[in-house]
Amino acid sequence: MFRTVMTGGWTALKGGAGGMHEEVDLMMKRVSRAEANVVPLPGRDWHTYLGPENIATERISFGVSIFPAGSRPEGHVHDTQEETIYCVRGRGRIVTPDGVGELEPGSVVWVSPGTHHATESDGPEPLEIACFFSPPVVPGSYEKGKS
Repeated sequence: MFRTVMTGGWTALKGGAGGMHEEVDLMMKRVSRAEANVVPLPGRDWHTYLGPENIATERISFGVSIFPAGSRPEGHVHDTQEETIYCVRGRGRIVTPDGVGELEPGSVVWVSPGTHHATESDGPEPLEIACFFSPPVVPGSYEKGKS
């Protein structure tokens, strides 16, 4: 039996099936597009949904980048984060020194830590990609000229 406790958008679940499991506290948070923190970055807007700044996580961060049609910002490197990119809408590609990963709705591209990569949006509609990072990334910290 699970007991659910609601507090300000967070849900804590306690207990286990039939009392056979050790009690574990789990946390859950729901974030809508309107609640996501928007960070303007070169050639795109980054919508931060989950990360250490708003949830008790040490392992992941998640957000959505929206690139206008035709956007092709300079690439960047995440020194310590792997990134998994899911195409929500639009068309484009992830370009690395070793290859190109075409993006279309429903496709996924994985980028290893330390790999230079750039995103290109083909249009005519914006390219929207959902991005998971592990460990968490600080939005914009990897852009040229940032420390």
